[in-house]
Amino acid sequence: MAEEASMNNVHTLTRHRDIQAWVTNRRGGPAIARIRDRFGEERAELKLSFDRNARNTGDMARADDGISPCSWTAWFAELDRQQLALKIDPDVDAFELVQRQPN
Repeated sequence: MAEEASMNNVHTLTRHRDIQAWVTNRRGGPAIARIRDRFGEERAELKLSFDRNARNTGDMARADDGISPCSWTAWFAELDRQQLALKIDPDVDAFELVQRQPN
């Protein structure tokens, strides 16, 4: 389950199976956007795409947001490469990608 919790029920998920379960339980899937920095170099920005009818206040992706669906394998490889975690607030179904905290 969650690897870190605070009094307000916010959890930070780092285990792949926990992240995938949380997202798929909300009818979501993995996606990646290719973003160019000010020097013109391209980088991957992880996204989560949810069914428009699913309630979520996080960073919801839509078809016109320039994102591409991807496999969970590719998404998790990029998550690990960037050392990110999924911070969730189950009380309001919100989420954000954050830097992992050192162990």
